[in-house]
Amino acid sequence: MKKTAGIGSGILIGFILWMMIYGIGGGRGIFSMQKEKEPDTEDISAEGVIVMAGSTAMENLSGALAEGFMAAYPNISVTVEFTGSSAGIESVLAGRADIGNSSRRLRQEELDAGAVEHVTAIDGIAVITHPSNAVEGLTMVQLRDIYTGRIRNWQEAGGADEAIVVVGREAGSGTRSVFEEILDMQDLCTYANEMDSSGAVMARVAATPGAIGYVSIDIPDDTVRILALDGRLPTREEIQGGGYRLSRPLIMVTDGAVSRQSAAVREFFSYIRSDEGRQLIESVGLVTPPYDECAGKRVL
Repeated sequence: MKKTAGIGSGILIGFILWMMIYGIGGGRGIFSMQKEKEPDTEDISAEGVIVMAGSTAMENLSGALAEGFMAAYPNISVTVEFTGSSAGIESVLAGRADIGNSSRRLRQEELDAGAVEHVTAIDGIAVITHPSNAVEGLTMVQLRDIYTGRIRNWQEAGGADEAIVVVGREAGSGTRSVFEEILDMQDLCTYANEMDSSGAVMARVAATPGAIGYVSIDIPDDTVRILALDGRLPTREEIQGGGYRLSRPLIMVTDGAVSRQSAAVREFFSYIRSDEGRQLIESVGLVTPPYDECAGKRVL
């Protein structure tokens, strides 16, 4: 009798163990009792393609972020087209791109159409000249007078007797829009050369004695010289402190809020906010946005 009871108890215990492991009715048994794992904030298993289009002034920035992001998220591909700020915003609103890169703020009609801007970095616009130019700096008034044609010779700005060759960006460029807006000279400039990219502006200034131009602060190399404005150079400290007046936010634009975008795009914006993303922004010579003192979060 005791032996029979022992066998029955063994069978019962075995049956209970079987149910715990395999469950009843095809369930996951004991494993179904465990709490589901919370989703990772950085889901490296996310897949997809991200298309960015827009500002040529953001070439170094978008290139660095795309490269770093694809290394961290190997299942997501990022392509970048440099079509100009306005064209990039149009591409987003037309559904041809996921993210529009813009070196100007959104206009009201773009906001009304559903475009949402995300400040990704802060840029200074560097005023550059040919290395042979003896002038070290200009006042904001002198700069405005040069671009509106009131000053036509470097001698009038303390330099040699040499004609000034005014170089700038083409109409529709975000860099040009911000430059002219800050100096309050929209549609008043007299350009000798209007170039279709920041790189082209630098190349023309580097090859033309007497030339002056403007580009994003991460563009210039030793083929040109940066001019001080009101005694200030576009350093990180001067831009963050507001001392250098030719500065602007660099924007990434989406059609609607980030939360409405694809998983790949949401991961990309999370990456921008990460420590690695901020380090990449600074590595290309730009300034990371300040923290929102009220929300305690970085402004993006």
